[in-house]
Amino acid sequence: MMNDEVPDYDELPRLERLDLPYSWEFFGAGDQLGTLNHLTPEVVAAAARSIVSGVTVGLSLPVDEPNPPLFGREPIRHDHFEVDRNTWDDKIDNYFPQGSTQWDGFGHVRAREFGFYGGVLDTNDPEQTALGIEVWARRGIAGRGVLLDVAAHLGARGSSVPVDEEFVVTPELLEEIAAAEGVEVRRGDILLVRTGWPAAHAGRASDAPPVTRIPGIHAGEATARLLWNWGIAAIATDTPAVEPVPGDPAVGSLHRRLLPLLGIPLGELFDLERLSVACRDTGRYDFFVAAAPLNLSGAAGSPGNAIAIL
Repeated sequence: MMNDEVPDYDELPRLERLDLPYSWEFFGAGDQLGTLNHLTPEVVAAAARSIVSGVTVGLSLPVDEPNPPLFGREPIRHDHFEVDRNTWDDKIDNYFPQGSTQWDGFGHVRAREFGFYGGVLDTNDPEQTALGIEVWARRGIAGRGVLLDVAAHLGARGSSVPVDEEFVVTPELLEEIAAAEGVEVRRGDILLVRTGWPAAHAGRASDAPPVTRIPGIHAGEATARLLWNWGIAAIATDTPAVEPVPGDPAVGSLHRRLLPLLGIPLGELFDLERLSVACRDTGRYDFFVAAAPLNLSGAAGSPGNAIAIL
């Protein structure tokens, strides 16, 4: 468990060969939760005060979207069949838990030879490493959500996030949007960043070439510094990889900075369209968020299974 005082990003120790900061010493040996530790009972109870209307909004895309699947995954096969005269059942094949709205777990990405989160070198034996998604499933993810609506902010200027370009959402733009929305990002918040990508991607012509360039949040150190110093518990976006694809090796990997080194969970392909409308209608960009990751031992990720309550 972490100490009460959270060090500044620039005070964290660094892995010399990578020259990247890590949080393992702060959260303690054997920690499995990373910045989800910020979601203390007191923080979650305070987050419940963000519920005003009681309106609920699901944050998951259909499990077969994006369609066609991205990153070489195969299409899901859903068989809905009759068991007997009165009973029906379902069977799913080729189901990739990270194929649609999903959480990246700590067993998803390693920091090269330094290992996964906490310096764990091998996740093949979940009983030894305890970095499977079931750890998050047992406690759930719940707290105050904050929407930074990039698409709406740019739309007010007459521009938009392109669907098939490596558009970069800078940390300065995130700060600008928070100020424009009048929302303060607090320790323990679950940050949701909307670009409008899923809706734009779904609207592409069926004969359009496959998307090879995808927008996302800047992958550099300035972004990691902002997110750590904000003290967020997790960040989720509506893009397939949080950061731009294919990325710039000179900038580095945001996945590596956040997941194995800082212990910040990532969510991808969250459906934020209805949430965006609800926030604009109410003029409020904070709400309660609850998610129940799939309790699948040793898994590297999980369906998002999240809802917002306004």
